[in-house]
Amino acid sequence: MVSEFLIYLAPLAGLVSLIFAGIFARGVLKEGAGSEKMQEISGAIQEGAMAYLNRQYKTIAIVAIILAAMIFVLLPQGGKIAIGFLVGAISSAAAGYIGMNVSVRANVRTAHAASKGLQKAMSVAFRGGAVTGLAVVGLALLGTSGFYILYGDVDLVIGFGFGASLISLFARVGGGIFTKAADVGADLVGKIEAGIPEDDPRNAGVIADNVGDNVGDCAGMGADLFETYVVTVLASMLLGSFIIDTFPNAILFPLILGSVAIFASIISIFFVKVGSDGKIMKALYKGVAVSAILSIAAFYFVTDSLMGDIKFFYAAIVGIIIMVLMVVFTEYYTSTSFRPVKTIAASSETGAGTNVISGLAIGFESTALPVVIIVMGILSSYFVVGGATDPSIGIYGIAIAAAAMLSTTGMIVALDSYGPITDNAGGIAEMAGMPSNVRSITDALDAVGNTTKAVTKGYAIGSAALGALALFADYTHKVDLSNANLSLADPLVLVGLFIGGLLPFLFSAVTMRAVGKAAFEIVNEVRRQFREIPGIMEGTGKPEYGKCVDIVTAAAIREMAIPGILAIGTPLLVGIVLGPAALGGLLIGIIVCGLLLALTMDNGGGAWDNAKKLIEDGEHGGKGSEAHKAAIVGDTVGDPFKDTSGPALNALIKVVNMVAILFASLFISAGIF
Repeated sequence: MVSEFLIYLAPLAGLVSLIFAGIFARGVLKEGAGSEKMQEISGAIQEGAMAYLNRQYKTIAIVAIILAAMIFVLLPQGGKIAIGFLVGAISSAAAGYIGMNVSVRANVRTAHAASKGLQKAMSVAFRGGAVTGLAVVGLALLGTSGFYILYGDVDLVIGFGFGASLISLFARVGGGIFTKAADVGADLVGKIEAGIPEDDPRNAGVIADNVGDNVGDCAGMGADLFETYVVTVLASMLLGSFIIDTFPNAILFPLILGSVAIFASIISIFFVKVGSDGKIMKALYKGVAVSAILSIAAFYFVTDSLMGDIKFFYAAIVGIIIMVLMVVFTEYYTSTSFRPVKTIAASSETGAGTNVISGLAIGFESTALPVVIIVMGILSSYFVVGGATDPSIGIYGIAIAAAAMLSTTGMIVALDSYGPITDNAGGIAEMAGMPSNVRSITDALDAVGNTTKAVTKGYAIGSAALGALALFADYTHKVDLSNANLSLADPLVLVGLFIGGLLPFLFSAVTMRAVGKAAFEIVNEVRRQFREIPGIMEGTGKPEYGKCVDIVTAAAIREMAIPGILAIGTPLLVGIVLGPAALGGLLIGIIVCGLLLALTMDNGGGAWDNAKKLIEDGEHGGKGSEAHKAAIVGDTVGDPFKDTSGPALNALIKVVNMVAILFASLFISAGIF
C-alpha cells in the first residue's frame, strides 16, 4: 500500500522541480539587461549559441530516428523501447536547451547587476544556473518514473536511458569541440600574437569563445548529468528487480531517494548568499551542504518506511560522502589556493616545456585520491548492506550509493552552469567598457566559476564510474555471466579488456584532433581579419564575429560522427563477433581506463587553466611575462583535456554500457549469446 501511494511522488517531484525552474527563470529575466552595448554583445552570444544548438539537434535527430527504427524492428517489444528512446533523447535535449536559453540571458543581467554589488550579481548568476539544474533533475525524474508507471516493467525503461545517453555523447563531443576550438584559436592569436586581453572585442574569435562557454559547460554538462542521473537510477531499479522477493520496494527506492532530494535541492538554493566576509565559494558550498544534510535526513525516513532495513540508509550516506569528497579533492587539484596549481605556475618560469611536464604530472597524480574514494565507497556500500552473504544485495547497495550521490544533481548542475554565466558576464563587462569596480566583481565571480566548473567535472566522473559499475552488474545478470565466465584465463575476456581499455584513448585522440583542426581554422581566420580589415587594432574597425562562429559550428557538427560510431559500433561488433564474455571484458576495460583517463584530463586541464590565472593575478611576473606566455601554452594544451575529451569520456563509458544492455536481449534471442 505504501509503494502504491509513493510511486506518484517521483513524477510529482519532477513537476515541482520544473515549476521552480520556471520561477527562477522568470525572476532572472525580470532583471535589467544593462546598456545598449551590453545587450548587443549578449545578443550576439545568444544568436550564436542557439544557432549552434539548433544545427546540432537537427543533425542528432537524424541519427536518433535511424536508431529508433532499428530498435523498433530488432528488439522484443521494440515499439515501447523506441518510444522511450525518442522521449529520452528529446528530454535530454530539452534540459540543455532550456538551461542554455536562460544562461545566455543571465550573463548580461549578471554583468549589469554587478554595478549594484556582489550579492546582487551573485544571486542573478546562481539563480540562472539553478534553472538548468532543476530542469535537468525534473525532466530526468519525470521521464524515468513516468515510463516505469506507464509500462510497469523496468526493462522497458532502458530505451529512455539510451536516448539520454545518445544526446549526452553528442552534446559533450560537439559542445566540447566548439568551445575549445574557439577558445584555443582566439587565445593563440589574441593573447600570444597580438598581446591583447582575453575578452578584447578586437579579437574576431571572442564571441565564438563566449558562445562555446554555454554550449560546452551549460548545455553539455546539463545533458551529461541528465543522462548520468537517468542511467544510474535506472541501473539501481534494474538491480532492485533481482531482490524484490526479499525487499518488495527495491525498484521504487531509488526513485523516492531522488524525489526527496529534489525538495532538498530547492530549499538549499535559498541558502546561497554571500556573507559579510564576501567569500563566494563559501556561499556556494553552503548550498551544497544544506542540500546534502536535508537529503540525508529525508533518506532515513524513506529507507525506514520503504525498505524496513536501515542498512540501505548507510549505503545512501556512503554516496553523499563520496559526492562531498570528490568535490573537495577536485578543488584541491584545480584551485589556485593549493599546491598542485601553484607548482604548475612556478614551473612556468622556466618555459612552456616545464609547464607542460608539471601539468601532466599533476594530472596523473590527481587520479590517486579520487580512485581511493571510489574504491572505499564501493567496498563500504557493498558490505554495509550484507554483500558478503548475498552478492546481489551487495551490488544493489553500490547502486544505491550511486543513486544517492546523483540525488544532489540539481545543486551540482546549478554550480556548473553558474560558471559560464559569470565567465560571459566578465567578457561582456570588458567588451562594453564597464567601470573597474564592476569588473572587479565580475572577475571575482568568474574566478570562482572556474573552480565550480572543475569540481562538478570531478563529481560527474565519480558518479559515472559508480553508475557504470551498476550497469555492468545488470549486463552480467542479463546474459548470465558469472565470475568464472569472466576469468582472465579466457583469451576472449582478455581481448575484450584490451579493446575496452583502448577505446577511451582512441576516442580522446579523435576528439582532441578535431579541436586542433578547428582551432587551426580559427587562427587563420582571426589572422586574416587582423590583416585585411582596417582599424581593428585601433578600435575603429569591427571584426566579423559571425565567421568564427560559423567555422566552429561546422567543425563541431562534422567531427561528431566518428566518436559516435566508436561508442555505438564497437560494443555491437564485439558482442556479435566475440560473444558475451568478450563484451563483458570490454565493459570492465572501458570503465577502468575511462575513469583514470577522464580524471587525468579533467584535473590536469583545470590545474593548467588556474595556473595561468594565478600568474595573471600578479604572481611569477604577472601578465605579459615569460611565465605567463608559458602558462598560456599549458592552458592551450589543457583546454581540450578538461572541456572536450575528459568530460566526453563520461558519456562514452555509459553509452557503451547502455548499448550492451539494450542489445543483450537481441543477441540472446538471435542465438549470438
